[in-house]
Amino acid sequence: MSLSDDSRYLRGGPVAQRIIASVREDAAIATAEGFPPKLISITVGDTDAVDVYVRNQRAKAALAGIGFEERRFPADITAGELEAAIHGLNADPRVTGIIIQRPVPVHIPIKTLQAAVHPLKDVEGMHPASIGNIVYNQLDLAPCTAAASVELLKETGLDLKGLEVVIVGHSEIVGKPIAFLLMSEGATVTVCHHMTRSVAAHARRADALFVAVGKPRLIKADMVKPGAAVIDIGINAEIGPDGESRIVGDVDAESVKEVASWITPVPGGVGPITVAILLRNTMVALSRQRARYQATYGGVDKLAAE
Repeated sequence: MSLSDDSRYLRGGPVAQRIIASVREDAAIATAEGFPPKLISITVGDTDAVDVYVRNQRAKAALAGIGFEERRFPADITAGELEAAIHGLNADPRVTGIIIQRPVPVHIPIKTLQAAVHPLKDVEGMHPASIGNIVYNQLDLAPCTAAASVELLKETGLDLKGLEVVIVGHSEIVGKPIAFLLMSEGATVTVCHHMTRSVAAHARRADALFVAVGKPRLIKADMVKPGAAVIDIGINAEIGPDGESRIVGDVDAESVKEVASWITPVPGGVGPITVAILLRNTMVALSRQRARYQATYGGVDKLAAE
């Protein structure tokens, strides 16, 4: 049975298409009203992997009717110069959202850059204010990968109220936001990390298991509750027996799919939805900016930005 025919697989492509179609409708309306959405991508240095992400974001933005522009900066730029450039974009009414492509050179602290992006233009959901808002159940501008992972769980149709959820991995951009997003839905959430005494013991009681640790095939079939939903967020390069490199997740999919009722493929699971969430966040950001503009100037007439 092929991956596309196996109902156990939670494929991200169809979900992403639905989100992008909805975004395209909203973007067309906003553009007709004089508020065309526009994303600015910031790349520092030359990184082939980043170029792949940028091309994908550009293509999906075009499908959604959102403008996209890449700004490249030399690898030796200072953190102060880069912050100044971001502040300039913050002040530009033609810019809806700002994306900082990772990795950045080691001399530039990524958290400083994320904090420099104005919360109203933080379409990645990475500003401290955006992360903090999740605690207060303001969920519409969450970190993209975390939101994409929760979106896939909802595709199962499981009732999230009271659902026993275990998250393996507690990063600021994935594990912790997933926990808060699901708690807001009424789920009972346990977060495991490198100091957890028995990850397997926690994982085996999960109705839904999220894994994001960067360790290939960490989760085996004997660590999964029969009938569970397994959301694999890991992306790891692995050399197979044939000597070829392949992408695998943090879950041993071949064994786990025989136990779980749902499992995300890697690649093709969370990844496609992540970019779609970025575009959806862009329209959320635009809505907030329009509300601020209206509150400040008393109307929603076209921006005098041309």
